[in-house]
Amino acid sequence: MKSALLGGAGSLAIGGTARAQDGSAPAPCPPENLPQWRRGIEGQRIADLGNGMFLNPIVSGDHPDPTILKDGDVYYMSFSSFDSVPGIVIWKSTDLVNWTPVTAALPESVGSVWALDLIKHDGRYFIYIPALRNNSQSILVIYADDIEGPWSEPIDLGIPNRIDPGHVVGEDGKRYLFMNAGSRVELTDDGLATAGPVEQTFELWQYPDDWVVEMYAGEGPKLMKRGEYFYLVAAVGGTAGPPTGHMVVVSRSKSIHGPWEQCPYNPIVRTSDPDERWWSRGHATVVEGPGGDWWMVYHGYENGYRTLGRQTLLDPIEWTEDGWFRALGGDLSQPLPKPKGGKAGPAGRALSDDFSSNKFGIQWSFCEPGANEARRLQYTEGGLLVAAKGEGPQNCSPIACKAGDHAYQVSIICEPRGEAIGGLLQFYNGKGFVGFGFGNGEVYTYNYNQDQGWLRIPVDTDRLHMRMTNDRHIVTMEYSVNGTDWQRHPWRYETSGLHQNVFGDFLSLRPAFFSAGASGDVLYTDFVYKALP
Repeated sequence: MKSALLGGAGSLAIGGTARAQDGSAPAPCPPENLPQWRRGIEGQRIADLGNGMFLNPIVSGDHPDPTILKDGDVYYMSFSSFDSVPGIVIWKSTDLVNWTPVTAALPESVGSVWALDLIKHDGRYFIYIPALRNNSQSILVIYADDIEGPWSEPIDLGIPNRIDPGHVVGEDGKRYLFMNAGSRVELTDDGLATAGPVEQTFELWQYPDDWVVEMYAGEGPKLMKRGEYFYLVAAVGGTAGPPTGHMVVVSRSKSIHGPWEQCPYNPIVRTSDPDERWWSRGHATVVEGPGGDWWMVYHGYENGYRTLGRQTLLDPIEWTEDGWFRALGGDLSQPLPKPKGGKAGPAGRALSDDFSSNKFGIQWSFCEPGANEARRLQYTEGGLLVAAKGEGPQNCSPIACKAGDHAYQVSIICEPRGEAIGGLLQFYNGKGFVGFGFGNGEVYTYNYNQDQGWLRIPVDTDRLHMRMTNDRHIVTMEYSVNGTDWQRHPWRYETSGLHQNVFGDFLSLRPAFFSAGASGDVLYTDFVYKALP
């Protein structure tokens, strides 16, 4: 198989890329007949092809359950952040294709944050947040007068065991939250409390019984008013499991109180074949583009890369003569014309960090955090000092960023102090991680979610350069005393199974660093991210 990469950064690559892991065996690669992405900062893949076309995803890596707000000429979007803290990162775009993060709305943990709704009402921004805390699900709300904050403290609306809120103002002028399983609740005029009980008010479309899905799971209702109709866009079929499960369905009604009729074109979107590029496509929001055309934003797993989590996809739609709409993007494997009238802005953000400023929320977050994790951090002239916690990666709340590339390399300089151990990981959750550590004059090895104590490598240094390459699920680790002469760790990992269908929690495999131990801390400097072809 021959590489078809045309040029370097900023070029369009058509076809697969073959790179040997050890100089002899070719690496896995995408099918030859599929187009590839342009490369942006640090070689990261970007959707905008630079020729009036774009190639999904519009936001690569783990950005599920997108909620999108059109605010004048600007679009804002956010995603489920689950256990990450800071959470609810808000992204900004002026063309629906190029996105960059601007702020994190949730600085402290409120539990596991699921599919939320970002809206604007009477000049104020609101985020309605389903949060799972201590095995109890509730819906919270925060608000701000400026999208970049400050955001209020969370207010618990007292709605038990419901998820996926979708805000709408009815023809009666009242505010409502539609939620999973056909439920709805009225809100007070300020949107900060409920004004009645939770009611069952709608049913979603039922697919044929012989379709291969995960489960029915009616969820993710998002509502909009166009013309004389309210449109309710939702998901059924389960968000993971078989690739053909998740789908987008639509209902409409002339009244917010129903009755709701089902779209004759349902499902609007569904992965129909496991050979398609995008799996489990669903959980959509409909939005008008900057030039008056219409689009759906939803998520999907990339074929062969469930480890990257659910990525954000953009699909053009057309309104039909009978007042419904259809998706036009097909299986999203091919480039599509960009939305009309938009102005391209920045795409993505650099992941490299010299730790001279605080990038938590925008880039970094704690995984599986406890209370007050930020107190463990201290920015110094030498770098980022992280206080030790826990026995190892499994319970020390590692610090991670979200990578969206098939192949990449990360490196960092690690200087443990006292009894602390630091290092680099590919971290899914405390039950699923691989990597290596350094402390007490030894290199540690982590595989099968455990410290492999039989494989300890003595090193004569107090400060270690550490490098990890994830090349299409093959993870290679290297270390160096001087940053020039590198020694390959004797164990390589294959990580394609570290994803939702194995470990649950709806997460992704993330590059991370950590600080573990009963005492001490780890000084980190010079984290470098580089995407590979």
